[in-house]
Amino acid sequence: MNRNDAKKTPATFHVKSFGCQMNVYDGERMAEMLGTRGMTAAAEGAGADLVILNTCHIREKAVDKVYSDIGRLTREDGTRPMIAVAGCVAQAEGSEIQRRARNVDIVVGPQAYHHLPDLIDRAGRGESAVDTDMPLASKFGALPARTKQARPTAFLTIMEGCDKFCTYCVVPYTRGAEISRTWSAILDEARALVDGGVREITLLGQNVNAWTGEDDKGRGQGMDGLVRELARIDALKRIRYTTSHPNDMSDGLIAAHGDEPKLMPFLHLPVQSGNDRVLKAMNRSHSADSYLRIIERVREARPDIALSGDFIVGFPGETEAEFEDTLKIVEQVRYAQCYSFKYSPRPGTPAADMDGQIPAEVMDERLARLQTVINRHQAEFNAATVGRRTDILLERKGRHPGQLIGKSPWLQSVVVTAPELSIGDMVEVDIISAGPNSLAGEPSRRKAA
Repeated sequence: MNRNDAKKTPATFHVKSFGCQMNVYDGERMAEMLGTRGMTAAAEGAGADLVILNTCHIREKAVDKVYSDIGRLTREDGTRPMIAVAGCVAQAEGSEIQRRARNVDIVVGPQAYHHLPDLIDRAGRGESAVDTDMPLASKFGALPARTKQARPTAFLTIMEGCDKFCTYCVVPYTRGAEISRTWSAILDEARALVDGGVREITLLGQNVNAWTGEDDKGRGQGMDGLVRELARIDALKRIRYTTSHPNDMSDGLIAAHGDEPKLMPFLHLPVQSGNDRVLKAMNRSHSADSYLRIIERVREARPDIALSGDFIVGFPGETEAEFEDTLKIVEQVRYAQCYSFKYSPRPGTPAADMDGQIPAEVMDERLARLQTVINRHQAEFNAATVGRRTDILLERKGRHPGQLIGKSPWLQSVVVTAPELSIGDMVEVDIISAGPNSLAGEPSRRKAA
């Protein structure tokens, strides 16, 4: 089947996003853009005329999964939808994707997806439809206004790209340099989301706390100022942000955690390793000690804060003693939750060519040990929540009739049985039990504000 066999005028679409929350946001924005074009999202289980694979390039297996999914899109009768590969894999591999998977019609990078309607037209005419440009002009101004959201929570990208150049990471090459969206654009989008029913917004960026800009009076602002301004939107009840870098954890942002009630007591602050030599080899510009000092200051500002982090085990050259330094920092911080991965060499990054690549079996063993400690701390954090009375925002239905699931301020999933309540309600609950990954709650006598 060649590329011209794809349906030329797709009426329905499906976006499948892989990886990070920014990809989820990008997927939502692509869907909204296609909706303004008159296309509709395909019903659950129905075959879409256009399938967009919104890809992630952080892990090697994620890349392999994209090609596996492309192969599965050919139907039993030999037909297939129009296929678009978007996101970071598209940016990294460009037209090579079409050489490797000839049934791909469109390749579009994460800074060019606002050109998707034109690329669909070009693909429908059998023309080349590859766009991996990183234009200086922001794509956000070309996107439509936000529409009513299906859930009471939403992501909002406030900056993109990264200038840190960690030696293991492809983000600077696939997302480009750090670019902050303007103060007014962010506030306009936030207000549109809230007008559409959103009550909690999570601010996104590769290094979200590196955001800078000028407010409507021309005053320079960091992310703490932006958070405080967003908090003035009455119907917005909760603010979160991810992912942060230790070097951009400003005094103002730390203070905001202590005195802005709408900023939730949760901080995802990746350290990656507990050993200074490994951190230097990663080009992480903090030390284990400087990281711990930040954690101490955040906890002074907000004693009940839940902490989350990222860890890479088996970075090239990592010794057993250096890995044990990572275990030590995990024991010291006692994270409420964590993400941990085996090092995966990404083509084009400095670490991929470093000496001392660690055998897979050693990485497997270290990751298992690390995750044992992380899981113990998460279970302990959840157990310590039992007996608390807190507010949760109900986000989705549970498995059983009358069951709803919401998030605690500390980003824990809380399951309640309350047929009288609805998705989008803020409700006060008593936490009555805890499992390793979720809590059970019982509504108290009143709904939260």
